[in-house]
Amino acid sequence: MNRLPPLNAVKAFEVTARLGNFVLAASELGVTSAAVSQQVRHLEDFLGRQLFVRTGNRLTLTDAGHDVYPQTARALGDIANMTARMLEGDLHARRLVVSVPFSLAEHWLAPKLSGLLDFYPQLSIDIRVEDDPVDLARGDIDLRIAYGDYHYPGLQAIVLAHDQVVPLCAPEFWYRHGNQDFNLEPVQQNLFIHTHWGASFASHPTWGDWFAEAGSPYRPDPAQGRRSGLSSLSIAMARLGLGIALGQKAIAHADLEAGRLIVLSPIALRLGHAYCAFVPAAKSTRADIKRLIAMLELTSNTA
Repeated sequence: MNRLPPLNAVKAFEVTARLGNFVLAASELGVTSAAVSQQVRHLEDFLGRQLFVRTGNRLTLTDAGHDVYPQTARALGDIANMTARMLEGDLHARRLVVSVPFSLAEHWLAPKLSGLLDFYPQLSIDIRVEDDPVDLARGDIDLRIAYGDYHYPGLQAIVLAHDQVVPLCAPEFWYRHGNQDFNLEPVQQNLFIHTHWGASFASHPTWGDWFAEAGSPYRPDPAQGRRSGLSSLSIAMARLGLGIALGQKAIAHADLEAGRLIVLSPIALRLGHAYCAFVPAAKSTRADIKRLIAMLELTSNTA
């Protein structure tokens, strides 16, 4: 039998290479950073190669480290997948765990899952709706969809969509409250739906931003309008005839196609960040994950 490296040292190296930091690796592994550093040195001694360049608290993979990392990540991923299948009692079953923000779950992700199941009818799917950041390793998550590319610095960000917002409402609502010119300035302030993204977000466009882009001095007062804490909820409120939302095109795509919502102006504003996919390196070659990502990218191009 071929000689195997110490598996604890391999795991310590893989986590450190993925996270780029002994402290973060120690937190994931539940040990001290000194223990992680010692395990990595143990692997370096075993292989006779330096895997990291250490400059203060900063770690950079050497050429040898870049060669070793993807192979160790795949090997550990295969072991983890095998263990999960055995514990579930079905060696042939495959499970896809997708983590997604609430606003994208129902109207953007869910429709694509039915298409994915056409290709993989035996696939078991676990959808977890949660906010960033998420511990992908601890949750055994195969794919994380996130707003922005900055939450997971140890993983490559795959840009899915840089969405836009446009003014939209139900057709019947505009017939009752609108005008033939599709001019939003005469609309009463209490008929605008304002999305409150939360204190941690500062990059989302507002109605004030939209009217400024349109060259209008009009600024609807959020205190006099309808407010929502989710972009998907704002779109649902507009669909139900409760007002005019500054809605995301990707989320409203199905409603727009079906005529349940109409766009009131071609003026659109981009969100501050793109929606991105993150996949652990050990799972990056899985065909079901790659196909779902391709489906989501296609959605963004047609929205």
